[in-house]
Amino acid sequence: MGKRVSYEPGTFCWVDLATTDPEGASAFYTRLFGWEAEDTQGESGGMYTLMHLDGDEVCAIYDLDEKRREQGVPSHWLSYVSVESADATASRARELGGEVYGEPSESHAGARMAVVADPAGASLAVWQPGTWPGAGRVNDVGCMGWNELQTRDSGAAGDFYGGLFGWETEPIEDDGNVVYTTIKNAGNQNGGFMPMTEQHGDAPSFWLPYFTVPSRDDAVEQAKELGGTLLAGPLDLPAGKIAILADPQGAAFAIFEGETDE
Repeated sequence: MGKRVSYEPGTFCWVDLATTDPEGASAFYTRLFGWEAEDTQGESGGMYTLMHLDGDEVCAIYDLDEKRREQGVPSHWLSYVSVESADATASRARELGGEVYGEPSESHAGARMAVVADPAGASLAVWQPGTWPGAGRVNDVGCMGWNELQTRDSGAAGDFYGGLFGWETEPIEDDGNVVYTTIKNAGNQNGGFMPMTEQHGDAPSFWLPYFTVPSRDDAVEQAKELGGTLLAGPLDLPAGKIAILADPQGAAFAIFEGETDE
């Protein structure tokens, strides 16, 4: 199993869900992935529901605040990247043409964090760990296994994130067109970039978390029964079987059936 007690800087280390219905979302995901929910007090005073799998923390769910709802922000998953310094990374994001939402702030367990957006508008959080590094398990059934940027300009994304985290990118081409770009961090696979198509309409770029399942087809059917929606796929790829779903509140996520790295 992919147990973790630390993460190399530049590695995806956590995901959480900001949702308009935490109770409904919790019911959906606990049944879909077998998670167990633990309500805790968030840093801002609201409820922060940790999701466990066999005792390991794998992600969290919390209430999307009223201010962001009024601004039109929908329910969404947020991916976190481990960094040595949240302040230095936020400053670097601005230098590279990105945006920082607020200033880096103290979080739980002595950590600091900041939410940054790339020049195309895709957001993620940077996490400077204190005594808590992030997910206790990844790359296993029921856990986060991949993080993917949906983007209209993979080259520009590679320049930004390479400058921000030191990621190395490797484009995959078909008939001269880039069909995917893989990310490596410290020599390890760390996610990818997927070119956006016409079906995305005018939607902005966004990061999409993948969760590993024992059977993609069974998970798709169960998600539908629980009120979820199939957004794309199912697709059979050389690396495995995938599908992109939305939960009942509209937050997008992906599922993967196949071999994962330790």
